[in-house]
Amino acid sequence: MKQRISLNQIEQAAETIKNVVTKTPLQYSKRLSQLYAANIYIKREDLQEVRSFKIRGAYNKIASLTKNEKKKGVVCASAGNHAQGVAYSCYAQKINGVIFMPTVTPNQKIEKVQQFGKEYVVIKLVGETFDDANSAAKKYAEENNMELIPPFNDPLVIAGQGTIGKEIYEQLDGKLDIAIACIGGGGLISGISSYLKQTDSKIIIIGSEPGGAAGMHTSLKNGKVVSLESIDTFVDGAAVKTVGSLTFEICKENIKEILTVPEGKVCTTMIELYQQDGIIAEPAGAVSISALDQIRKKIKGKTVVCILSGGNNDLLRYPEILERSLVYQGRKHYFLIEFAQKPGQLREFVDKALGSTDDISRFEYIKKTNKEKGPALVGIELKDKKDYEPLLQRMETIGLKYRVLHTDDLLYQYLV
Repeated sequence: MKQRISLNQIEQAAETIKNVVTKTPLQYSKRLSQLYAANIYIKREDLQEVRSFKIRGAYNKIASLTKNEKKKGVVCASAGNHAQGVAYSCYAQKINGVIFMPTVTPNQKIEKVQQFGKEYVVIKLVGETFDDANSAAKKYAEENNMELIPPFNDPLVIAGQGTIGKEIYEQLDGKLDIAIACIGGGGLISGISSYLKQTDSKIIIIGSEPGGAAGMHTSLKNGKVVSLESIDTFVDGAAVKTVGSLTFEICKENIKEILTVPEGKVCTTMIELYQQDGIIAEPAGAVSISALDQIRKKIKGKTVVCILSGGNNDLLRYPEILERSLVYQGRKHYFLIEFAQKPGQLREFVDKALGSTDDISRFEYIKKTNKEKGPALVGIELKDKKDYEPLLQRMETIGLKYRVLHTDDLLYQYLV
């Protein structure tokens, strides 16, 4: 039996949330449209009051509870955005809530949850991933007889997210070819695809996942829900080990393909959105736009909508975002270089190994007086990735002994 959210459920959700949720702009991107020879629109869910789409599903679910259920209070688990949606809903409806979040959640998101929920919410930091926090939330809800508000695997939550699809369709008067959405647990794309595919079956739905947390891609490939053994939590809004059973069934039915996007590419997209468009996107918010490169030929001449799902990004994360972007572009590299412990060695390296536009971004060296040679940790930033091979050749020419640090090196993981 096909698992699907009906148009009527989404229409009802739109009515329920209409006085709480912002009908966000569908912004035409001249830059992206020219770059991909297509009509590219960005659905700006980062402009919700809670700066993400999650308010839609959270409010719709909580509003459906009985008076008795509301009196007992609600519990949720979230990497940040769902928590903000639940916190906002708790304050708006004067309901007590307990919110479980991973310990790695950016401070900006934790502070925002408290700000939206005020005295109505209590935050508990548990585990390193959403799945850890979710397990704790389920246990707490059972022990305290409180209602659990799922972040994605729930019909009312999915229907709430589906109102985005309704808005997009109406804003474009039905003239839509392709919609691209990020996938974490699958609630967003399940809701959007449920509305769009039932309204016009010719519309193509494409999912995009961070490469380090490709749960839906892996599950669909295996024909069943598969729990990932480990994930990269950098794209925190989509860092989910186990997608929903309901969202899996909907995605299996509605999604044309799922693209996995390297985290470094996501960082590059975030920087481009900020510098060229003045848009502050969180990592998960940029994933859909990051996927465009992979389908450049398929979208030519088409009308495409990318859902920018959220803009809750901590300012303190930007150094890491810049670093990951440079590494992804092949413009930043780390080496362990063995220098002879005598004067002039660094000068020789600068004069004979570095190119005219190469720059030393990191240099750590401790002189050991009882040894003839000693290793130095050197980070080099290039103007263009094409400068990498000439750099290596010059280092070989002057007889430097070195080792390139790769992404799987423990020291490299410490640096980036």
